[in-house]
Amino acid sequence: MRFLFVGDSMTIGRPGDWTWRYRMWRHLESVLPGAYEIVGPRDGLYAPEDPEGGAETGGGPHAYADPAFPAAARRHLAGWGEGWLHMAPVIGETVAATRADVLLVSLGLIDLGFYTDSGRTEENVRAFLAAARAARPTVRAVLLPVIPNIRAGHDAAFAAECARFNELLAKAVADLDTAASPLLLAAVPESYDLRDDTYDGTHPGPSGEHKLAAAFAGAMHQAWGLGGPYRER
Repeated sequence: MRFLFVGDSMTIGRPGDWTWRYRMWRHLESVLPGAYEIVGPRDGLYAPEDPEGGAETGGGPHAYADPAFPAAARRHLAGWGEGWLHMAPVIGETVAATRADVLLVSLGLIDLGFYTDSGRTEENVRAFLAAARAARPTVRAVLLPVIPNIRAGHDAAFAAECARFNELLAKAVADLDTAASPLLLAAVPESYDLRDDTYDGTHPGPSGEHKLAAAFAGAMHQAWGLGGPYRER
């Protein structure tokens, strides 16, 4: 079974991060040893200031917190500042090239913050899923709702757009779910706290990474019987 991580800055991470992708890899190693593959066209962290890996970024785009994180498990389709708007045009070719079976998707915050309103973002969700299915009709997807960041605490309009998008996302998942190509809406962890689980009010720290990985792992285990319960490792 081939897994493809799709996300924004919360998924790609920066030099020195573990990333929730790493946490999910550890989980998959435990519950599906030898029965899965992580796929994707990218494998690095966000380190544009110093792509060669000098001091400014703390080690460059491959300086994961665990240097033993296998190269093959680092693969993804995530980008700092990229959202549904950016991923919808490229997901079809990516799914076709990687033959991904399951998409683990965390997108939307950057769209609502900088690019599109909730209605237009939901249209991009539907375009994304249509393109993925055109490339692989049996593809599955687990979608995480937007977790409002620190901006939502002082920007009521932005907070409202996040809430409205999450409602539209839930409706899109319900509308588009099929037996041939199942869709799941993951649950935002109830205990997720921006003060404790992020390092800047947006991006997950170690505890937040575990909670995001657990949200995806739990959805797949509960709905599809895939894998097992998430345990921190």
